[in-house]
Formats: sequence, structure tokens, C-alpha cells
Amino acid sequence: MIGLPPEAGWFARHTVAELADALRDGRTFPGELAERSLAEAARLQALNAFVTVDGPGARAAAERAGRELAAGVDRGPLHGIPIAVKDVVDTAGLRTTMGSRHHADRVPEHDAECVRRLRAAGAVIVGKTTTHEFAFGPTGDRSLNGATRNPYGDGRLAGGSSSGSAAAVAAGIVPLAVGTDTGGSVRIPAACCGIVGLKPTLGAVPSDGVFPVSASLDTVGPMARTAGDCLLLWDALVGRDAPAPDVSAARVGWVAPDAVHPVDPRVAAAARAMLEPLPVRDVAVPDLARLRWAYTAIQSGEVQRLHAGRMAAAPELYDAEVLARLRAAGRITAEDTATARELRERVRRAVTALFGRFEILAMPTVPVVAPPLGARTLALNGTPVDVRAALLAYTSPWSVLGLPAASLPAGLVDGLPAGLQLVARPGAERLLLAAAGRLAKTTSTTPSQS
Repeated sequence: MIGLPPEAGWFARHTVAELADALRDGRTFPGELAERSLAEAARLQALNAFVTVDGPGARAAAERAGRELAAGVDRGPLHGIPIAVKDVVDTAGLRTTMGSRHHADRVPEHDAECVRRLRAAGAVIVGKTTTHEFAFGPTGDRSLNGATRNPYGDGRLAGGSSSGSAAAVAAGIVPLAVGTDTGGSVRIPAACCGIVGLKPTLGAVPSDGVFPVSASLDTVGPMARTAGDCLLLWDALVGRDAPAPDVSAARVGWVAPDAVHPVDPRVAAAARAMLEPLPVRDVAVPDLARLRWAYTAIQSGEVQRLHAGRMAAAPELYDAEVLARLRAAGRITAEDTATARELRERVRRAVTALFGRFEILAMPTVPVVAPPLGARTLALNGTPVDVRAALLAYTSPWSVLGLPAASLPAGLVDGLPAGLQLVARPGAERLLLAAAGRLAKTTSTTPSQS
């Protein structure tokens, strides 16, 4: 855990487990929690974490949860807990815009499958969170309703594309949120905002009712302030739980970040220091840096086909930057995509071999702290770098491989959060969250560095 951001809301000081206990022994009620969340959303509106706050829906769901708990119906630890949902995920009767003027007034008739599971677990949906337009961007500052602001620095990006979900959790408006991650869209904002975010194994959570970016890469993932809370949300999304694995002797392979992309040495040091409780050895992953290109090649054909009709019919409804990037995606050739897939299989074999020696691979989540709002270049170690490329550099390779990966807070650098990314073999989400929880408990808070 790291220090709370300025103006932190009520939920930043309470875990889901604590709230669940309070609900069951009568010290609080679902309606009270819903009102606290709605009040914090109003107080912290300047963060622009939400597209839509659903007061009537949240109050009705909280009232139903309260009646059920009073009658002895217990749906689990999320019963009566406020939660926010990214605005690319369908919610029946509640506006879902994809952050775009193309869908400014769209109200779906059905819940996405992940939302249906949350409701079945008794969670209280308080609203829809800001997303980069069509979830197509790592900065979180191109959306129908404007840029999300980082709770740790008003003039800083929250990261994207799940910018609002990360900011809402970090600021303590809600204890939990749902995001989506194609190339880093849960992990990047989690790192920038100092929370825990999990990109699961490809296909682990159904994506029915979630607007796609790249169907072969898209995932739905949980976001929370702590690894324990993230695990509770994960269990609800997959519809099962299991004993936490023992990670006390988990072997970690540290992937040198500067072999992939230049890194702020303070960010790298903060991330590496988090691993001290576990045995760590340096490892090399051949061609990992080239997977960033492979990610673009594989994603581009899918996203361009998805948007071709809209781009032809109403290009003026897109944000200009998003439209330019979509048009650039059309320049990727079939040969590029075939080469990218061959590269993916070669790197996958090497990483599979590494998982014979290590349970976890680790590196920073992003090479920098949250850049300034609107920035598209920044100076890193005296050299100008592209902001979007930097944000995606360490997350997108693992997306190409379809592996589960989690970001957890790794202290503060100049008052802004740094993130540590943990990666594991397919299906090892609980291992990642157990390791994240252990590291958070056994590593003292990294002091602010200058």
C-alpha cells in the first residue's frame, strides 16, 4: 500500500472485507454505503472518473441487498458493496457510451455477462466510469466526457483506457471497479493511480456484452486498492473461489526493463525493491521488445475492421487523435500480422520454458510515473520518448502472449505512484494476487523519491 491521495474519499480507508463484516454485524447497511459512494462521486466530480452516476439504480440495488441480508440471504463478500463499471461494458437500462459521440445516448437492453455475475453476487453498481474513446488508447484523456484526472496529481494522466475505474478506486469513491485490458488498459491506470489491477488469462472472464477493441486480445479485469479486495472481485467475476496458494517460496524472474524500453531508474528501483521478500533472479526473454510491435500488428487489423463502417459514415464523430490512430491501423498488412503471429509463438515457447524455473516473472508496469495531461512526448533520461509507446511498452507483450498479469503499487516517485507488474502462466490469477498481497504486507512503503 502507498499513502492516500489528496482529498481521498471514505472508501480509501476501508477494505471490502472490513465492510462485509460491518454489514453482517449491523454496524453499517448497504444503503449507507451506497449513499457514501454517491456523495464521494459528487464531491470528487472534478476527477471526471464517471460518465454516469446512477443514484436511483444504486439506491434500489442497495435496498434490495439490505432486505436480503436481513432475511438471511447472503450472496457472498460483495453483497451490498458499491462498485463501478467501465463504460464499454453493457448495463441494462443504464447508458453505455464507449466514450464516443457515436454512442452518446446508447442504453443497452441487457447486462454484459460480467455485470450479470456482479449483480448475482449482490454488488451495487453506482455508475459507469470514463474510458478512452472506444477503449483505444493508454492515456485516458480522449473521451466524450473529457480527460480523467489522476487523484495523486491534478495535472497528471490517470492512464488508460480504464482511466475512470482506476481513479474512482484510488480516490476512494468506490472500493472496487471493473475495467478491460487489451494491451494494458487495466494495468497502466492501476500503476498510474497506485492501485491493484489484474489482466486475466485470455478467455477467463466472458466478454459477452463488452465492446471489443481486439477480440483476440481483450480481457475483463478487476481493480481494487488491495490485492485481497481484488481477489474478492475476481472470485465474483469467475464465479468460484479456492484456497489462496502458498507463495512464500515463489521463485521470481526479474525481466530487465531497459532491455524492452528506456525506464526511469527510480521507477525500476522502486519496483525491484518490492520483490525483496521473495527469491529473485535476473532473466532474459528473447525478442520481448519486439512483441510491442507484434501487439500493434495483431490488434490493428481487428480494430480497423471493427470501425471501418463508422469511419466511412461519420468520421467527424471520432476524437481526431483516435481517428488518426484508427486510420494508421489500416496500414498494417496481412504479412505484418502473419510475421507477428510467428514471433508470438517463438517468444511463447521461451516464456513457457522460463515458467519451468520460475512461478512469476516481474518488471515495472510502466517505465514512468503518470505523465502530464495531454502530453504525447516526455523526456526520459534526457531523451524524448513517445508517451503512448512508453505506457504500453511493458504491458502489451504479455497481452500478446495471453498471460495473466497484475499491477500493484510500488511506492511513490516524486509523489506519484510507481507500479510493479507480476506475470504468471495461464490460469494462475490467484497466484498473482496472493503474491501481490504478500509483497504488500511484507514490504514497507517505499518513501517518496526525488
